Amino acid sequence: MEYSISKLAKLAGVSTRTLRYYDEVNLLKPARINSSGYRIYGQEEIDRLQQIRFFRELDVDLDTIVSIMNDPQFDQTEALQQHYARLVNKRSHIDKLIQTLEKTIAHEKGDYSMTNEEKFSAFKEKMIQENEEKYGEEIRKKYGEQTIDASNAKLRGMTEEDYNAMQSLEKELLELLKQALTLGDPHSHLAQQAAAKHKEWLMYSWSTYSEEAHAGLAEMYVADERFQTYYDKIGDGAAELLRDAIQVFLKKNKND
Repeated sequence: MEYSISKLAKLAGVSTRTLRYYDEVNLLKPARINSSGYRIYGQEEIDRLQQIRFFRELDVDLDTIVSIMNDPQFDQTEALQQHYARLVNKRSHIDKLIQTLEKTIAHEKGDYSMTNEEKFSAFKEKMIQENEEKYGEEIRKKYGEQTIDASNAKLRGMTEEDYNAMQSLEKELLELLKQALTLGDPHSHLAQQAAAKHKEWLMYSWSTYSEEAHAGLAEMYVADERFQTYYDKIGDGAAELLRDAIQVFLKKNKND
């Protein structure tokens, strides 16, 4: 069955403007243009649009979707399985948030005595799930199942004070890194402060610390595009500067 652009837009719940834009950025081309100059879409395009909608529902940005779906190695079945796994995790997190809200409401009414740990359990679980989704495979290969499971257990057992402190530390770290980026020197006081904060931040989730593991993680910030993108959002070269600052920090502490 074939669809005009207006019929496909209605079917998929998007605007015709969106479909035209997808055509412009080479994400979703029509199967053909008819004699009247109208875009016509077939089953292949319908299935591709469904994939695009899944990616968008999972908050994947458009540039990334274009890159993924135009890759010759793109496997539609594998992508659907990944969508399924991520949506199940997302549903699990929403269920936990609902449970936390229900307990909080009951607590406020005096019908339930809620611990401080329960108030933050859903948020900590989300942090763990996001880390597993983004980096789980790589970090488990690098550090081993036991190390990562111990780290996740430590996060789950985190107190309200520790959770808030960890969040605050991450903001401080990013702000220091942003300021250090203007100097561009990993030896600078700001860069070394950022490296020290990074170690302090790590210890909220790491069960044990080693300089080798710290250096290895810093290398991943540059070697792995996802880590690099996270830090480079505050400025180009931020991930590399943090890596270099950590290396200087570790060398300095060893010499001291």
